[in-house]
Amino acid sequence: MLADHFAHVRQRSLALAAPLSAEDAMVQSMADASPTKWHLAHTTWFFERFVLGTQPGYQPLQPEWHFLFNSYYETIGPAHARPQRGLLSRPSLDQVGRYRAHIDEQVLNLLRREVLDDETLDHLQLGLQHEQQHQELLLTDIKHALWSNPLQPAYREDLAVTTGSLQPLQWIESPERIAWIGAPAWPDNAAFAYDNESPPHRVIVPAHALASRPVNNAEFAAFVADGGYRQVQLWMSEGWTLNQAEGWQHPLYWDDALEREYTLGGWRALDPNAPVCHISYYEADAYARWAGARLPTEFEWEAAAPEQATDGHFADDGRLHPSAAASPDGGLQQMHGDVWEWTSSAYGPYPGFRTFPGSLGEYNGKFMSGQWILRGGSCATPRGHVRASYRNFFNPSARWQFAGVRLARDLQ
Repeated sequence: MLADHFAHVRQRSLALAAPLSAEDAMVQSMADASPTKWHLAHTTWFFERFVLGTQPGYQPLQPEWHFLFNSYYETIGPAHARPQRGLLSRPSLDQVGRYRAHIDEQVLNLLRREVLDDETLDHLQLGLQHEQQHQELLLTDIKHALWSNPLQPAYREDLAVTTGSLQPLQWIESPERIAWIGAPAWPDNAAFAYDNESPPHRVIVPAHALASRPVNNAEFAAFVADGGYRQVQLWMSEGWTLNQAEGWQHPLYWDDALEREYTLGGWRALDPNAPVCHISYYEADAYARWAGARLPTEFEWEAAAPEQATDGHFADDGRLHPSAAASPDGGLQQMHGDVWEWTSSAYGPYPGFRTFPGSLGEYNGKFMSGQWILRGGSCATPRGHVRASYRNFFNPSARWQFAGVRLARDLQ
């Protein structure tokens, strides 16, 4: 039932924020991140603006908050500057909580008493997907904020410590073939997909091999120990410049001894068998060169993904950190969950791409410049939110997301 799903998703955001104080919820540690309080308010604003706001006679609860909690929908008005979201001490966290409760009540009343038109139902479904995206951002953003605190406290002290056994890396070969890539356009098709996933189209995928699992911490530590961060020939020019300017020596959240990493559960021993995470596209690409391989294209990744089980770890599992695969199965492992996997594909439109209609057309299309594609989901992604055709995208310098790397290589 849609009302139950709405209530579940909205409650999940509150549960993720529950371990945080009001002070924690206001912190913005860098321009790319947002405070927890802003995530809670913005997702609420989305439902108010695009679901309730389309209903006759609706009056916004606090009209002046539209400016504060709009993000980038310029067709419906200006927005508070993203790098300054941490300045919003008012409204308070309690006020934002009451705002959420009020909007939730209004949306649930609407669902229970009205036969909604297709556009409103579509906006509601998109809003739920949008909130699940922000649930992952809430976790990655607060992780960076707490790590930036000199005390480096844990988000949650009770998160399970998990270790896994070493799974030998194997190469899974695929012959040249024509593959269907993408998903049918939603909402014309019943199954949800973002506009950037459509339309389906055929792609020639050359013969190649994919690594059976993501690169693990021990393998990446060998790259670090071999001076991988100091070998200019391994790096893209922009990546090398950033590496030098910021003094990168290892993945974000590792200690300099390569023995511990900061997690949402605090500092923990580095699990050598778990997938490496919190690396940029530049680091993933440099590692692939060092390893005598390359990054997969998003088409190679997607062509293989529909055949794979969703066997990785997601936010619902309560670990909130990537773990090694449970057992070898002789094929591709952890294609979904644990870590987003950088690809060598720039974020651009598929042939025949069309944005969502109206202001929601700003959701994805206008960011198709200077971004790189990641696939698969992570340990902070809600289970069921991703699919084989899902295209995540970030600036190639981004390190604070749960991003890792799976290798690919050409077949002669």
